[in-house]
Amino acid sequence: MEASFWNGKRAPGISDQIDSGRYTSLRDLINQTTKQFSDRPAYTSLGLTISYREIDELSTQFAAYLQNHTDLQPGDRIAIQMPNLIQYPIVVYGAIKAGLIIVNTNPLYTAREMLHQFNDSGAKALVCANIAAHLVEKVVLDTPVKHVVVTELGDMLPWLKRTLVNNVIKHVKKMVPAYNLPNAVPFREAMKLGAVATYSEPPQRQADDIAVLQYTGGTTGVAKGAMLTEGNLLSNVLQVQAQRSEIKSDGSSVTDPGGDVVIGPLPLYHIYAFNAHLFALFELGSHSILIANPRDLDTFIKTIRPWRFSMFIGINTLFAGLMNHPKFSTLDFSRLKTTISGGTALQVAVGERWAKQTGCNVSACYGLTEASPGVTANPSGDGAQLDTVGLPMPGTALKIIDDDGQETTFGQPGELCIKGPQVMKGYWQRSDATAECIENGWLKTGDVATIEEDGHVRIVDRLKDMVLVSGFNVYPNEIEDIVVKHQKVQNCAAIGVPDDNTGEAVKLFVIPSDNSATEDEIKAYCREHLTAYKVPRKIVFREELPMTPVGKVLRKELRAEENSKKKIAEPA
Repeated sequence: MEASFWNGKRAPGISDQIDSGRYTSLRDLINQTTKQFSDRPAYTSLGLTISYREIDELSTQFAAYLQNHTDLQPGDRIAIQMPNLIQYPIVVYGAIKAGLIIVNTNPLYTAREMLHQFNDSGAKALVCANIAAHLVEKVVLDTPVKHVVVTELGDMLPWLKRTLVNNVIKHVKKMVPAYNLPNAVPFREAMKLGAVATYSEPPQRQADDIAVLQYTGGTTGVAKGAMLTEGNLLSNVLQVQAQRSEIKSDGSSVTDPGGDVVIGPLPLYHIYAFNAHLFALFELGSHSILIANPRDLDTFIKTIRPWRFSMFIGINTLFAGLMNHPKFSTLDFSRLKTTISGGTALQVAVGERWAKQTGCNVSACYGLTEASPGVTANPSGDGAQLDTVGLPMPGTALKIIDDDGQETTFGQPGELCIKGPQVMKGYWQRSDATAECIENGWLKTGDVATIEEDGHVRIVDRLKDMVLVSGFNVYPNEIEDIVVKHQKVQNCAAIGVPDDNTGEAVKLFVIPSDNSATEDEIKAYCREHLTAYKVPRKIVFREELPMTPVGKVLRKELRAEENSKKKIAEPA
């Protein structure tokens, strides 16, 4: 099943290939795009909007600071650790203009996680939000980091609002624990120094040069840095561009010539939002409304209320949470024409409910860190198949293999493998891990999927999450997708637990939307819709589930809880 298999099976207007020569580097993309859309709004955060011209000027200032006030050289690594703020694209574009390699870092990391990532990447510089600075203080002397820039959340706002926002965050909400980083440079000071310094373009980057070290937990062990090259990221940008040029059934294009207004609640340090907002949608002249804290749904809805947004980038749990909020239905959805779901499986019930409430179908997509991240996508509008993740991106080949490495037939589940220009160079300083997941150019994703005869892909589940009940494969996604349709269920997660009779059994964790829900009631519902061996043996009601910052349920943490209970129960 090479890429040619899908020729003629893409949505109307989408090519099978991309124009890989359009940009020579990410720096070239930034330069061309800011010139083309100079007067358009580029980003809004905390009520401040800046244009493409301004983001170009500000990022050049930061690049000049890096070049003139640090000893960083092209190819050095710079860690970026902050929530969705205007400072994020300023620092990212500035680092690219200075020829540095970006290391995206979660601002909610523990000191241990920071220590591993800074040391593993060899980061020589760090730009962090002050909310994480107290943890940086604990580890920075044990890392290669020589230069630390600390930003307050409101640093780019006008004086009065900046003072108010920063004081509220520090003294009222108490989000900034005390820290002592005597050699750290305040972000505003760095920008002032850069404004009076001279910027010089470094040597041209090549397609195979690493642009980003994007850390991912993978299936086992410590987090690994996926080496995403200039060519990887540029290819995925052009693949997204091809998807957005799709022609709808009425003959119009989904691409708004005036630029989409895009709601951006997902964290920019995650590859999904990073490439979407900072490159792919940026390159199309879009205006991203950045949400610093999407978990605060009251503030989230208040923030986006003034905007007649045309695009929404989200994830299953976020969609569900928003629709459960009483004020969500009062928003203006009249211009919303594209809703993209990625990051984790979209539950059909959630997608159907979103379409009913907003009038916009959800286009489920699929990707992973190691693919920069986009692999497949559904078209916008009526052409989307809600129970699939769509067709492969232009220039992307897919195949499904069984346990013996042999290709399966249509509709038969197996491990999804991909080949394309967006596939990573490998894992940073881990040639053994690279060899395990990339064979002859094919990236083994670790996801169980099927490919249908029309080319659409269905993701079944993660291989590591599969439960083996009496020799039968049971996939948690299937169970969760059924159970979440129950009127008394808000969210749920299924895992496998040891069982003396069947080897493993399904245990289901449920967040109820109605506290009258009972275990017997949910089990009876499952028996109606699932084969007997898939019915959960045990159901536990909880107020919350462990989640990643992006909104993925952490089944591995649920399994760890079960394992710890088992160890405690075992006799000494």
